Amino acid sequence: MVVLSPLEQGVPSTSLAVRSSGMVERTELKNALIGAVVTIVLSFTGFSALLGGAIAGYLQKVPPKRGAKTGAISGGIAVVPILLVFGLGFGLFLSQPSALGLPGGVELAIILLVMFPLLFAWIIGLSAVGGYVGAYLYWDAQSTSPESGAPREQQGR
Repeated sequence: MVVLSPLEQGVPSTSLAVRSSGMVERTELKNALIGAVVTIVLSFTGFSALLGGAIAGYLQKVPPKRGAKTGAISGGIAVVPILLVFGLGFGLFLSQPSALGLPGGVELAIILLVMFPLLFAWIIGLSAVGGYVGAYLYWDAQSTSPESGAPREQQGR
């Protein structure tokens, strides 16, 4: 016997927002991890964070604002490998400072205090925008599907 949730039956559910407003659910982390993997695998493109967030938001099957949250979590997870690589580079810099130039401190401070935060904000921000778009595409597809039985204006997004 298959029991459909109110969302799958085409009825908007308010209990979804109440039930999951405080914590991140396990499925949300799973979908965010899938989006992060997409972001990392497609990192050679300029819009991988946007695609990863969109996939995470679409898979989450929630309203667009919640999709943005899932996309941002996806971006935060995708930043972890970058942090590991930067940590390795920082360790190498500290072990051989004379090989990279004698002063080096100002450049390192600019990189650590300006460039990394901007890069992380860029990745997480694009992932959040992608999550919003992905969730919006899911909700738009659900509201225009023939199974829903009601026009878009009557469904109460």
